[in-house]
Amino acid sequence: MLREAVSTNNAPAAIGPYSQAIRAEGRFLFCSGQIPLTPDGELVSGDIKVQAKQCMENVKGLLEAAGLSLSNVAKTTIFLSSMDHFAAVNEVYGSYFQSEPPARSTVAAAGLPKAVDVEIEVIAVY
Repeated sequence: MLREAVSTNNAPAAIGPYSQAIRAEGRFLFCSGQIPLTPDGELVSGDIKVQAKQCMENVKGLLEAAGLSLSNVAKTTIFLSSMDHFAAVNEVYGSYFQSEPPARSTVAAAGLPKAVDVEIEVIAVY
């Protein structure tokens, strides 16, 4: 197997021409960015912490569909609509990675899908 799509009902379905996640060579899982959509496709309402929590729950759902957990995450990228959200998102994010957190990049983006304030993507290893 060179690559295989991974999908789950525990995260929002892809809303464009991409897969929820791709398992590569049986060693890596590349997860598409998760925005604060429920698995039913509804945007969550609430502040940036509520939005970040939904993103992380979506990430967890994708990882579980591939037989993994947050402890398998090697790298994350967080996209924010404004770096003013950094501290609040960092607090939520940190609650999911309490021991040996993965490498991470955080950037401000000019625009995110559906005009959300946060998107989180991860790369995990088997």
